[in-house]
Amino acid sequence: MSILLDVFADYMTYQVFEITKGSKLGDAVNFFIYDSLKIFIMLAIIIFFVSIIRTYFPPERTKQLLSHKREFLGNILAALLGIVTPFCSCSAVPVFIGFVESGVPLGVTFSFLISSPMVNEVALVLLWGMFGWKIAMIYISTGVLVAIISGYIIGKFKLEHLVEEYVYQMKVGQNEIESMTVAARLQYAKDYTKEILRKVWLYVVIAISLGGFIHGYAPQDFLADYAGKDNLFAVPLAVLVGVPLYSNAAGVIPIVYALMEKGMSMGTVLAFMMSVTALSLPEMIILRNVLKPKLIAIFVSILAVAITLTGYMFNIVL
Repeated sequence: MSILLDVFADYMTYQVFEITKGSKLGDAVNFFIYDSLKIFIMLAIIIFFVSIIRTYFPPERTKQLLSHKREFLGNILAALLGIVTPFCSCSAVPVFIGFVESGVPLGVTFSFLISSPMVNEVALVLLWGMFGWKIAMIYISTGVLVAIISGYIIGKFKLEHLVEEYVYQMKVGQNEIESMTVAARLQYAKDYTKEILRKVWLYVVIAISLGGFIHGYAPQDFLADYAGKDNLFAVPLAVLVGVPLYSNAAGVIPIVYALMEKGMSMGTVLAFMMSVTALSLPEMIILRNVLKPKLIAIFVSILAVAITLTGYMFNIVL
């Protein structure tokens, strides 16, 4: 598929649009066409199959599963289940709130909240397509580990008193889970894939456009000087820049890829990606409805430190 897409991108760029091959504009347009097609094809396939898997884990069943396990095992399960949930941090918050209301241990709920936006099918698809399967697997494994450890640490601090009191007074009904036929699951997957692509396509296009611009026009020396492997503070700086931003994996990875090509080290760009996807201002605003500011600050601090250490680790081993 990659060869066919490459041929098509070259045909559209240099023959249909008649852009000079090797020019900055040509490189940018070729990047946009090739990566747009590749990402949308891979997204459609992966989201469809992940959606089928998701039908076996509705929210109520997930809550029951996590509530009846020892806490550390619950952290592991929550982080793994976060892989097959929606894309962005804000869309994971309602499920997170449901977990808290139903009595799932607080640290376990945070493992889910971290894993869901940072480690999911979109991140896997885009990383695999742009960096290769090894980087994708390392990132996914590391992201799950960060979610497990961060959630476990928060759980050990016993911070339940920093959750708004009304949350624990709410009753979440344990509705029976109706079984779905194979046809119903396939139809759900089809509809869900269309829905997600309809919501995310604009972010993907904008991100790949920015990535294409960076790919074709950004000065390599400038980025290498400020975020290269020799800059000791490149990783924490990337995390600090990423924390107040808001995007999902589909929106940030194409930009990350282009920045890496221009001189940023792998650990730095992946730390930036983790901070953008797992920590965002809109997410914190929504969480304020159920968590007190001190707990939000602790959550942000622990995760930011974990992401920074992960970025340094990537820079050392890759």
